[in-house]
Parts: sequence; C-alpha cells; structure tokens
Amino acid sequence: MKVALVTGASRGIGLSVAKALKEKGYAVVGTYNSTTPSDEIEYIKCDLADKEQTKALVDEVYSKYKRLDVLVNNAGISHTGLISDVTDESFEKMTAVNFRAVFDLCKYASEIMVRQKSGCVVNISSIWGNEGASCEVLYSALKGGVNTLTKALAKELAPSNIRVNAVAPGVIKTDMLSCYSDEDLKALAEETPLGRLGNPEDVAKAVLFLEDADFVTGQIITVDGGSTL
Repeated sequence: MKVALVTGASRGIGLSVAKALKEKGYAVVGTYNSTTPSDEIEYIKCDLADKEQTKALVDEVYSKYKRLDVLVNNAGISHTGLISDVTDESFEKMTAVNFRAVFDLCKYASEIMVRQKSGCVVNISSIWGNEGASCEVLYSALKGGVNTLTKALAKELAPSNIRVNAVAPGVIKTDMLSCYSDEDLKALAEETPLGRLGNPEDVAKAVLFLEDADFVTGQIITVDGGSTL
C-alpha cells in the first residue's frame, strides 16, 4: 500500500486532500497541532514550528510503513496587517511553519523517496506567492519562496523519478477567511470570473491530478476561479 503524509490535515484544504488520497487507496497520515482532528484519518500531533518534531514526524511515518510515496505540505499560518505590524515573534513563527517546515519535510521525505526511486511532493502555495498581496507581505514572500523551492527541487529530484509540484489556491472557503464579513466574501465571489469562492475540494482535485500526472513536475498550478487572469 502506498503511503501519503499530509500536514495540516485536521480541517480545510488539508482534510479534503487527506480524505481524497485515502479514497484513492493510500494509507494517509495527517498532522495536527491545536485543532481536534477528524476520526477518519490517522494523525500525528506535530508543531511544525519545532524542527525536531518535524524530523521525528517523518521518522515515525517511515518506521511504521517503511516507505513514503506522497508528501503534501499544506500546513500554513497567515497574518493580515501592514509590514510595520509584523513582530519579530510572528515573523519567526510564520517563517518556521510556512517555509522552513516545508523545506525540512521536503529534505527528509526526499531521502526516503530517493532510495525508493519514486515519489511525489505537492506543496500548497498561494496566488499571493505569484502576485503578492498588500497587507500580507510576509505571507506572500514565504509562499513565493515555496514556489521557487518547488521548481528548484523538481530539477534536483527528477533523475530519481521524484516529481515536485505546487498548487496555488486563490480565495478558498476555510477558517483563514474568518476575518472577512459576509459582505466582503460576497464581493470576493463577484470579482471571481467563475462567480464563486473556491472550496477545499477544488484544491484537493488539483492535488490528485498532480499525484497522478507522471510527466508533470516543477509546475505551480493555480486554482483561483480565474481571479488572477
């Protein structure tokens, strides 16, 4: 049985991705930190801001299953505000979760996948990693780093038959939108060419496509209903 590791899988996009991979026959391990996880997926509690826990996470998955076929780096945190509002503490926390953990998990997972001569990594980025967003400067910069990491690692791991891609969602109905009013959300939907906000399932479908697309690597797939056209 193939094995998938999905970070931030207790809700939203991560939970949808984990369920979709499980339905496809994967043994799925999801991570959670503070949110109570679903009982549909096997979970490991992990604070991705802690480098030692990140390494222990991959070791635990490999110790149990002796392989790792798919890594989905989904976990992330955001901050909305002016760049002058970003404290040293929030900078360090966001950088640790949104970029360093992605880098480290790619590193540890790739060591397993290189030995297998097979594997697939999908990083969940954001349209702001391509476009940049006012009042989300740090988040945008970190997601831009994830995009570049994705392309560079795809080149490095391709000779070992390992594919690395990213999905860049637009406005998706998750807890990250809790700071927006219903009126704001309605306006965002109206500004989207397809006339609606995205669902976590929309992103999960893109992840499944990349998991199955054997000749696709180094790509950033935008899932935003046309909002960045």
